[in-house]
Amino acid sequence: MARQKDTFYFEGFRRSADYACQAAKLLSEVMHDFNPGQLRERMDSMHAIEKSADEVRHDMMDELVTAFITPFDREDIDELGHVLDDVTDSIEGVLNRMYYDNVTDMRDDAVQMSDMVVRATESICELVNELPRFRHSKTLRELVFAINTIETDADHLFIESMRTLHTTCTDPLQVFAWHDVYRHLEQCSDDCERVANTIDSIVMKNS
Repeated sequence: MARQKDTFYFEGFRRSADYACQAAKLLSEVMHDFNPGQLRERMDSMHAIEKSADEVRHDMMDELVTAFITPFDREDIDELGHVLDDVTDSIEGVLNRMYYDNVTDMRDDAVQMSDMVVRATESICELVNELPRFRHSKTLRELVFAINTIETDADHLFIESMRTLHTTCTDPLQVFAWHDVYRHLEQCSDDCERVANTIDSIVMKNS
């Protein structure tokens, strides 16, 4: 059971994970119901989520500077806050690139990759909720493994998607655009795995 003085940090991690999940679901909605004319408006919605996530991280870092007792090492708190924020940043980056690379049509494998990011962020939310009771959690390691598995599957899909792109798309500008988007979709799943591995490391150090 987390001590009362630790609640601030665990709540911050939960809020950060929730913003990442909100961002992933917004990206998935955009890609499932793709309309290039709405990208600018959707970018504004995404940026509002990213800005809120940044505020959570800044509040946590401000508290960390003056805290006397923390639930685990300051460096680990800082790292977890950082990697959680990276997930939201990377998801926003995908949407931004779809806009300024002028993506005009959606690709099915990109939609699949976005859905993988949603599943990964949902698992991150569950994982972060388990963190305050990590010494007694029966599901924490299972969630870490689930996120690692999603990242592996996303890597495989990325490779096949890039192969299909370069062997079937005849528009060089769209090849360039999708090359950029695919790489950043892959980065999203990589960043989700970093969150899982960071939490796993924290648990191992404090068990």
